Amino acid sequence: MLDWSDPKAAAATIHPAFAGDLPPADATGLGTIERGGGRVRVDDKRMINARADVNQLLPLKYRWAWEKYLAGCNNHWMPTEVSMQADIALWKSKDGLTDDERRMIKRNLGFFAASESLVANNIVLAIYRHLTNPECRQYLLRQAFEEAVHTHTFQYIVESLSLDEVELFNMYREVPSITDKAAWALKHTQHLDDPDFRTGTPEADQAFLRDLVAFYVIFEGMWFYTGFAQILSLGRRNKMVGIAEQYQYILRDESIHLNFGIDVINQIKHENPHLWTPAFQDEVRGMIRTAAELEASYGRDTMPRGFLGLNAALCETYMHFIANRRCAQLGLQPVFAEVENPFPWMSEAMDLKKEKNFFETRVIEYQNGGALAWD
Repeated sequence: MLDWSDPKAAAATIHPAFAGDLPPADATGLGTIERGGGRVRVDDKRMINARADVNQLLPLKYRWAWEKYLAGCNNHWMPTEVSMQADIALWKSKDGLTDDERRMIKRNLGFFAASESLVANNIVLAIYRHLTNPECRQYLLRQAFEEAVHTHTFQYIVESLSLDEVELFNMYREVPSITDKAAWALKHTQHLDDPDFRTGTPEADQAFLRDLVAFYVIFEGMWFYTGFAQILSLGRRNKMVGIAEQYQYILRDESIHLNFGIDVINQIKHENPHLWTPAFQDEVRGMIRTAAELEASYGRDTMPRGFLGLNAALCETYMHFIANRRCAQLGLQPVFAEVENPFPWMSEAMDLKKEKNFFETRVIEYQNGGALAWD
């Protein structure tokens, strides 16, 4: 058996995408049509460096990707369906919120307002180009739409509360704790956006995997969760309930995004075991540890004194719990000592099987707007 920790052994192997009788397919799907070309075989479909035509959805190889696409469609919502009247009244009330709560809300909105666009840009400009499986691309199209809905959500909140829209949407360039996170993540996309970048070598394929970890596991799977906990904790105290409801819908979308990303990474690992070297695993663990430290700094900035039920120390503990969980999902050893989840109520918020009816207070099985059960 080859030792993939030996760079000479790795360099001497034939990349698995080039095995067999077919060269890699055109990843864009926009090349010249091969007249009379052979029909797609499931075995030729791959996550990266596929040999099958990327334009042909069927036959499906990764049914889990298709199921996530369907789940995303069934989870459809729009921010304008949520009333903001109670939030507006509370925000305008002199004693409705503490100064610490107002600071947290504004910083929270400032982080998310640009972050959803950064994630969408990564999907469209990097991930979609190099993920050569049509059922996964089908889900990415749905996810890109959901990122647009999320950006719409923050526009709707900012407009409803009459906040300074220029200040909020520019915070990712003005507030160091927000800038640090955005800059850290973007460096993993910038070279993938290079028109000359191609997967097909161990180095390039690892760069793509690194990007997937940065945006799915860390950006969406770690950094969003402090923000969710902050706003949902207010909602649990009957404050800013309209924003909390919208964040709950975003959280449910993001839980599918995260699980999709984890499945993609693990499938690439399965198909390309030579990429998942011990050195690369250590690098990924280091990324997760650094991300948790950046998030702890963000928590201290947004909640310097904390407020009822929430403070920076609890959020840092939560991030250690989340970081270890993400490591387990990737088959890695934990990066922090074992800790208990300080926010067990977050699990209920992520339950995708239930959703609150927009027009009633009871809980119903969630369906899209055109198929709501009114009984």
